[in-house]
Amino acid sequence: MKNTRREILKGVAAGACVLSFRPPAKAGKDLKELRFGMCADVHKDVMHDADERLGAFLKAMAKKRAHFVAQMGDFCQPKEANDSFRKVWQSWEGAQYNVAGNHDMDGGASREDFRKYVGMDTGYYTYLQQGYRFVVLDGNDRHKDAPDGSPRHVGEEQRAWLTETLASTTEPVVVLIHQSLENASGLDNGAEVRAILEAANDTAGWGRVLACFSGHHHLDDLVEVNGIPYIQVNSMSYKWVGGSKKHESYPTEIHAEHPWIEYTCPYADPLWSFVTIDPKGELRIEGIRSKWVGPSPEELGDPEVQVERGITPNVSARAVSVQVKESE
Repeated sequence: MKNTRREILKGVAAGACVLSFRPPAKAGKDLKELRFGMCADVHKDVMHDADERLGAFLKAMAKKRAHFVAQMGDFCQPKEANDSFRKVWQSWEGAQYNVAGNHDMDGGASREDFRKYVGMDTGYYTYLQQGYRFVVLDGNDRHKDAPDGSPRHVGEEQRAWLTETLASTTEPVVVLIHQSLENASGLDNGAEVRAILEAANDTAGWGRVLACFSGHHHLDDLVEVNGIPYIQVNSMSYKWVGGSKKHESYPTEIHAEHPWIEYTCPYADPLWSFVTIDPKGELRIEGIRSKWVGPSPEELGDPEVQVERGITPNVSARAVSVQVKESE
């Protein structure tokens, strides 16, 4: 086994974030080019134009001939008032996948209610696309010592399932989850879950876990931990700034019908991530740019600006590195 080394791509084209990987010949022989789109934190129950934003995303993904689409949680509450929004989502004619977010259970709904509403059999599952194994996790388990508020935990049973799934398969892996595994306000046991992914890489002898995507934080961020990139998919709709920072960015009638919007800094255009995985060894993420509707969080004096990276109405272009181990 050769030593672990770091590859950094230079001169990345504008509008693309590139992660390089190099699977052993055996692991890479069945891989094909894969194109997929992800949207996160649409928040139908906050945004007045959520249907239009979601429709724009699906139209763009159809134009790019995406093999599948995924929504990364905080999608909508499971109620009749959101049926038209759900209909937009289900108008996609290809494969689509759902990730459960903490706000999908607002209004007294259960996880089972949300799963049934969007057609999920279970909150965590795995699927194959073009030779790549996707692992969807549910970060909404509640442990016995959890504080009040939304749960943010991957429980023991789910962790055992993840370990077994990775041990019984050999394909390159992409993980999807709502709450980040590395952000301090993400999973409360993110380190435990990261250790499982890192162990899978060690067992495989190469960087088998290509990336872990999350939503939840409404940030455009990427952090690499022990060779695995943890990528936060920015919200499709806005950055939350809280009750003390409320303001009116839209006409009065919109705020009257959608009162939660005054606690946000909305994005003028919907944001999403379009990803291409090239079997030659690149994972590319296209950039997309928008602008704030009304004042920005910084202009409002939002304290989170001082402690969080990636508060922006964009999905950024980046050049990043991935650690790989190459088989002899």
